[in-house]
Amino acid sequence: MPTITSTIGDELFTIRDFIRWGASEFTAAKLYFGHGTDNAWDEAEQLVLHAIHLTPPLAAEWLSARLTRIERDAVINHFQRRIEERVPAAYITGQAWFAGLPFIVDERVLVPRSPIGELIQQQFKPWINNEPAQILDLCTGSGCIGIACAYAFPDAEVQLSDISFDALAVAEENIQQHNLEDRVFAMQSDLFANLAGQKFDLIVSNPPYVDADDLATMPPEYHAEPEIGLGSGDDGLDFTRRLLQDASDYLTDDGVLIVEVGNSWVALEEAYPNVPFTWIEFERGGHGVFVLKKSDLKNI
Repeated sequence: MPTITSTIGDELFTIRDFIRWGASEFTAAKLYFGHGTDNAWDEAEQLVLHAIHLTPPLAAEWLSARLTRIERDAVINHFQRRIEERVPAAYITGQAWFAGLPFIVDERVLVPRSPIGELIQQQFKPWINNEPAQILDLCTGSGCIGIACAYAFPDAEVQLSDISFDALAVAEENIQQHNLEDRVFAMQSDLFANLAGQKFDLIVSNPPYVDADDLATMPPEYHAEPEIGLGSGDDGLDFTRRLLQDASDYLTDDGVLIVEVGNSWVALEEAYPNVPFTWIEFERGGHGVFVLKKSDLKNI
């Protein structure tokens, strides 16, 4: 990869030039995409626009705009980091988008990418018909799920919970960025340990669910993320088993539990053959998210 002092900055001029070049370099470097983009072009566009302080989507007429020397150097620096360090682009830009909202992210949290974002934008219909008054985002990380829920349900109070103090520090930043301090709150807790006595109309969780084999073979981009947010034992279900065992005690009578388990959904169904999991289909891609009512948890 050329350095920022090389002549490449004198050979490329426009936004289009740099996106095309970045996409070619990313493809040649065999980068993995899965943290907000799924292809080299979109990844290059994301990094170029951040470096020159523009927000996507970019109107076509901007593609021919020429970059200054300082802007070109900034773009090349972003590209170098992405290739040499193999970190997700969001850790370079410090920002990720989820459910149409911007979130602060860094190496203390996973990069937001859950298909649950699609459900939030649909207000979880048809699984929830009435606006929930109390919502819990369990294993919140950056706070993206809970904060997006606060936008979807403007009268709800939202509790963000995570075992990681580092993750909660990021979540607090995002609460402040979205000016939601009056009804979104962050609390450290290992599952429900510090939530005793509370009842929620909706519990949403994107917990660690990667099994040991998948974790060992993940691309470097995933190993840049905190392992505590990914791995969950040999079959990926260590945390989910605990969650299913205790969730009923923290749901209201009409409460709903929505959990992402990704590729571990097969192991989950085998482990709980008598539980009536409803598996959600997504228009924008994704899988392994189930819905259970409180009454469904009696078979656990």
